[in-house]
Amino acid sequence: MSPKDIQAPQTFAPSVQLNLNIRGLGLSATLAINERSSALMKQGRKVSKLGLGQSPFPVPDIMQKALRDNAFQKDYLPVQGLYGLRESICRYLERTQGLDFDPEDILVGPGSKELMFLLQLVYYGDLLIPTPSWVSYAPQAQIIGRPIRWLPTAPDTGLGVTPEVLNRACEADPDRPRLLILNSPGNPTGTAYTPDQMLGIAEAAREHRLLLLSDEIYGGVQFDGKHHSAARYYRGGTIISDGISKWAGAGGWRLGFFAFPKSLTWLKDAMATAASETYTSVSAPIQHAARLAFEGGPEMELYLTRSRQVLEALANFVTDQLTDAGAQVNPIRGGFYAFPNFDPIRSVLNARGITTSTQLCEALLEDTGVATLPGSAFGRPENELSLRLAFVDFDGELALRALSEGETLDEAFLNRHCPRVIEGIKAMAHWARC
Repeated sequence: MSPKDIQAPQTFAPSVQLNLNIRGLGLSATLAINERSSALMKQGRKVSKLGLGQSPFPVPDIMQKALRDNAFQKDYLPVQGLYGLRESICRYLERTQGLDFDPEDILVGPGSKELMFLLQLVYYGDLLIPTPSWVSYAPQAQIIGRPIRWLPTAPDTGLGVTPEVLNRACEADPDRPRLLILNSPGNPTGTAYTPDQMLGIAEAAREHRLLLLSDEIYGGVQFDGKHHSAARYYRGGTIISDGISKWAGAGGWRLGFFAFPKSLTWLKDAMATAASETYTSVSAPIQHAARLAFEGGPEMELYLTRSRQVLEALANFVTDQLTDAGAQVNPIRGGFYAFPNFDPIRSVLNARGITTSTQLCEALLEDTGVATLPGSAFGRPENELSLRLAFVDFDGELALRALSEGETLDEAFLNRHCPRVIEGIKAMAHWARC
């Protein structure tokens, strides 16, 4: 048979057969707005990128040097993480929270986000999260097929969970297994629970035998430097989640950890098993370098102090500007987010044809070049005129250097070193008043 006699194969492609839990899910809202902002900038548009919550500050020099010095590290490390790193994490938790952990209680992963996904995969229970909450908690539960229960919140409690709400959520079926995620300081609100609030939540969680995941990724940038872990109040039922992305500027390094009480060793072991069959272990050079972040020391403490000072000054500026423009702004106690609600000026915005949070953000981006995310992306009703903004569009390295050189941290400082944030917030406020 000659080649001419062989018929060309028919074009063939498998039919679309997606997991039903994935169908309809779009790209994470925070990543999508970042990509859209970048695309608009390439078109020549001036954009204040207040959508993606990435730390504006550089990775501390001591960590960068450690990464360079450990570039030769090539071995697969233990699934739970480098033993020396886990030792450093234990010392960090003892130093900052007064909590006693052993290296065997720590599980290191490629970012706390991946560990949260594995937790929801391994633990069989409903997900309880406040509205609003970080954009990935609920989609992860949806992907895995876990039921989600949104917990209502109110401005007078800082848009945070209360014991009363927890009790109502659990009273109908008290024995049902449930996972509660708390994020303090919080994304998207900047909320940080007080010790009294945390104690009340812990009592309700203990009564209903909830598994509590305490997402403390912003703990290092709580403005007063007095972050309180939920594990102080509900030791046996709380997993601490933390990492180096938000308070050490190393989001792209992708390293996070979970700290388990001894009573949850069974859950840690199950997650480690799942990790061994998925990501195996975190990059070896990064694990070696990350030890320096958790060891602390004068350089890290000065870095954190100055970072908090800049973020607190920006939070106060954002609050003052948007409150004066008519929005309701939740008190911001840590991190780099604000969650303003423009319902107090709803009639003005309705007259412009703006009736949903999505329309609000679209109009802001089109009219002012300020990129934000709608409150509906965080679990709020679509008709609530709320949004989340991240005041991070500035060169954090220059800001820290200016403080080290003795510049006064005032509005003039913010205008010099955080101009895109200041201009964007002023544009938002002016737009809201018009």
